[in-house]
Amino acid sequence: MPGEQATVDRVLGFGKRAFGVGAESRERIYAVVALVPRGKVTTYGAVAKLAGLSGQARQVGYALSALPDARLPWQRVVNAAGRISFPPGSELGELQRGLLEDEGIIFDASGRIDLERFGWKPTAPFRSGI
Repeated sequence: MPGEQATVDRVLGFGKRAFGVGAESRERIYAVVALVPRGKVTTYGAVAKLAGLSGQARQVGYALSALPDARLPWQRVVNAAGRISFPPGSELGELQRGLLEDEGIIFDASGRIDLERFGWKPTAPFRSGI
């Protein structure tokens, strides 16, 4: 869609600093997020674990907020309850929801994604720290 990339870049503010996340950790997080297939989602905690950062889900959020551009499928990362973490009705929340719906992800009436149905379950073994 024309202009969609510019909107994503503007809204997300790509290139800002990832609060408290080192470059090596950021790269491991981005490597995991890049593997999440279209039509699937994963959680911040799952990304952290696969990136060798167990218990550091918040760091995943910080890293994603500082993406250098929108080529990574950031929208495929949701919270452990299967919900978008941006405030309901916010520009970012609506953008993420729209991108996921375009991929075939279905939200229930309360805004939750069924992680059993749409959750990514990696089939290849992962090394800690990718």
